[in-house]
Amino acid sequence: MFRRLSRMIRSFVGFFISVAEDPELILQQNIRDMNDQVPRMNESIAMVKANVTLLEREEAKYKTDMANLTAKVKAAIQANRDDMAGSFAVQLEQTKGALARTQGQLTTARAAFDKAMAVKQAFMREKERKTQEALTAIADYRRAQWQKKVADAMEQFEVAGISETHDEMVRKIEEMTAVNEARMDMAMGNVDQQQVKIEEEAQKLQANELVKQFKIEMGLAPAQATPAGAAVEKTIGVKEPQRTP
Repeated sequence: MFRRLSRMIRSFVGFFISVAEDPELILQQNIRDMNDQVPRMNESIAMVKANVTLLEREEAKYKTDMANLTAKVKAAIQANRDDMAGSFAVQLEQTKGALARTQGQLTTARAAFDKAMAVKQAFMREKERKTQEALTAIADYRRAQWQKKVADAMEQFEVAGISETHDEMVRKIEEMTAVNEARMDMAMGNVDQQQVKIEEEAQKLQANELVKQFKIEMGLAPAQATPAGAAVEKTIGVKEPQRTP
């Protein structure tokens, strides 16, 4: 009992696995998965690009601040305000340090962005190649499935279709024909052929005699002389009754 139940469960599992491992379904899912990766990749690249943009803005700001502080330092020196010039100079050095750090980060961000774009281009090329390969494989698979159905139909046609009964029916008809021909030969053999021929000749003579009588009555042929002692009058017409005196 448990063995039968185990075999049944294994058969169901095997059936579902075979359905799930359908090549066409798997390839179509692979195409969808690759297409779904493109928006996520674009989002990641957009974040890297945004970081580059922010760093570029910071760089521009620090450069502007440095130019302003430099001008302030020079103006304070000209005004003999060394204290203010010193304060502006300290801020200028801090801004230079911040600018250097920002430029380093910007260089790294730009390299990351270029690498991300290169990865995307490589991925898109690979995606296009695999998509075309999958579509070709799916077309081949569908064609193979169609050929399999045609082959199965032809095999069923040959095994259990017309061809199986055709030869059998022809053979039966040939057997029936042979039997009937044999019966006909036997039946004809039982008939007296000579008697049949005599009857046919007698019918022909009778027919010829009737035609001659018609010709004599119609005046188309001379009447034949009646032999002596013959008292029988041959005629086909109706005889007139003899009148009594």
